[in-house]
Amino acid sequence: MFYYTFGMAMQGKTKLVAIVDDDHSIRGAVEGLLKAAGVQSQAFASAEDFLKSGQQHHTACLIADIRMPGISGLELQERLNAEHCRIPTIFITAHGDAQMRMRALRAGAVEFLAKPFDDEALIETVRAALES
Repeated sequence: MFYYTFGMAMQGKTKLVAIVDDDHSIRGAVEGLLKAAGVQSQAFASAEDFLKSGQQHHTACLIADIRMPGISGLELQERLNAEHCRIPTIFITAHGDAQMRMRALRAGAVEFLAKPFDDEALIETVRAALES
């Protein structure tokens, strides 16, 4: 495993990566990986929790599961797009297929990673999203 140090200034604010996944172990693992890479993150157990937090207006990158109870990752992406809140989104899923991947990418996702995903691939994708 390797780590990156990110240039984190964004108009005087820290770039926040939001993690939205209903699986506690995945949230913790991704949060730990990002912390080790020097990236500030905040984890949410559901899309509803993320939306209620108001953090969508302060999020520089979103990592979201596709399938979750309630609002799915794709539905979250659609809601954010409808609100003109375009956040570079990285989807992680154990249940993806080619059609779902294409739908996500067409709606603006920057990556679609299958669980279990490669730590280096996730960090590289987050780094690219934060620098864009």
